Amino acid sequence: MVKYQVPLASPPADDVRRAITATQRLAGLLAERRSQIAREVGLSEGQWRVLEEIAEPGFLPSLFARRTETRPAAVSRLLRQLQDRRLVVASIAASDARQRRYELTPAGRELLARIEASRDAAVRAVWSALDPEALGLFAALAEEISTRLERYAATRR
Repeated sequence: MVKYQVPLASPPADDVRRAITATQRLAGLLAERRSQIAREVGLSEGQWRVLEEIAEPGFLPSLFARRTETRPAAVSRLLRQLQDRRLVVASIAASDARQRRYELTPAGRELLARIEASRDAAVRAVWSALDPEALGLFAALAEEISTRLERYAATRR
């Protein structure tokens, strides 16, 4: 893994603005691509997020709602939609009869596999041809900026 080294001098203001603009553009394009993939498989982005979460062990609708700042009623609605499409099944949790356990159906797993294939195709088309060293530096720099923004945002809460 390439480690980004923080320079001793501050970068020029024009470069900072250019980097922010490029990052905003990249974020917007990544969000647009996520929306495209969701539409390709007939899901909303919210349904896709819930489906991905259910694929991981320990999914709890209340924790998902809190973490994503989504109203619990909206999460319930998404779960019902996924169940209606037979992508998810719910059962009573063995450990606590007050809780429901959600699992992907074979159709749900197949849909996530299609999504992953679409993502892989985009990665091959866009990212794979990039210079590995430059990509490593970009990743390290993006991680560093993300960490700094998280810290900065935390001081403003």
